[in-house]
Amino acid sequence: MIHRVFPLFVLFAFFLSAQSWGQDSSEEIILPVLESVDQAMQRFVDQGQIAGAVTLVGHRGKVVHLGAVGLAEIEASKQMQSFKMFSIASMTKPVTATAVMILQDEGKLSVDDKISKYLPEFKNVKLKDGSDPEREITIRDAITHTSGLAGNQVFASSLKDSVAQLAKKPLSFQPGKKWQYSPGLNVAGRIVEIVAEKPFEVFVQERIFAPLKMNNTTFFPNEKQQPRIARLYRLDEKKALAEVDNRIVDPSRVKSPNPSGGLFSTARDMYRFYQMILSGGQLRKGSRIVSRRAVKQMTSPQTGELITGFTPGNCWGLGWCIVRQPQGVTEALSSGSFGHGGAFGTQGWVDPETDTIYVLMIQRSDLPNSDGSEMRRAFHKAAQQSLGL
Repeated sequence: MIHRVFPLFVLFAFFLSAQSWGQDSSEEIILPVLESVDQAMQRFVDQGQIAGAVTLVGHRGKVVHLGAVGLAEIEASKQMQSFKMFSIASMTKPVTATAVMILQDEGKLSVDDKISKYLPEFKNVKLKDGSDPEREITIRDAITHTSGLAGNQVFASSLKDSVAQLAKKPLSFQPGKKWQYSPGLNVAGRIVEIVAEKPFEVFVQERIFAPLKMNNTTFFPNEKQQPRIARLYRLDEKKALAEVDNRIVDPSRVKSPNPSGGLFSTARDMYRFYQMILSGGQLRKGSRIVSRRAVKQMTSPQTGELITGFTPGNCWGLGWCIVRQPQGVTEALSSGSFGHGGAFGTQGWVDPETDTIYVLMIQRSDLPNSDGSEMRRAFHKAAQQSLGL
């Protein structure tokens, strides 16, 4: 492990936020780097596969690596830095599931409730052939992708209107009979709004982000945050990285929170969220976010023998992917590890057996399978070898 020397203004920024690292502000702030992890990520930068990357590894309750390589913005030659913000896409889903479980802890809903209890328009939803399903969709179905709901997870209207439109579409299959990635977490987010009687983004801010000091996690980056967002790239016809024009370039286009994939965040913020889950729903020396029982429920298999996910050997919990049989890209993780990826290559995984957290932040829009990327494999492998796991 090596340690980097940072410019004074960067160290001052980390000094101000030392409490959020679990450090006393009077202590010297040293940012650890596992050299092999940075070297592994730098190879993908050198090959022109990614513009840059931020990686974080937590082990036994401490951050043992926080590295940044490459560029956040190629055209302006802006260096990647560890505090850059990223569109984390579907890494949003476990946050939404946690919001649901907070309300279940309070007795305000149950994951076994029919969604029509809160959204009556789903009462008479049909299958594609026009017949009635064998049973109604439950919240559990929605957050395990076994509901039969189909449609785009991204929407331009309000969350309320988007979910209402989903209710007009036929189900792709009988609820509970199959796994198919879906906009079910948007339905769950809308139910959170109804039960909590406040906008979804307000609820997660008050109940998750604020108490965890996730100060740079938001659906709506402000003017100070927007310049910190790493740009999104794809490979053009010449196999060179070209910037993608979308909401990451101009977050002001986003009008509504997307519970399936709308969050922007940093590696450090996501680490705090994962550490809270790994610690049973409460950060060390912090307030409880969700019950230990709810964490166990979220991170335990809920989909039986159904084939799930985008890499082999997985099953699904409540809003979380679970590694049942490590293999291929997940071979460095233990059975029972859980996490979620994002469409642009971001990854966040928790290994309870080794007490390790892995956060990978990159921005590539055209990866054939972001969960199965070589960047993810190399990151896990380098971190595992460096820690001797």
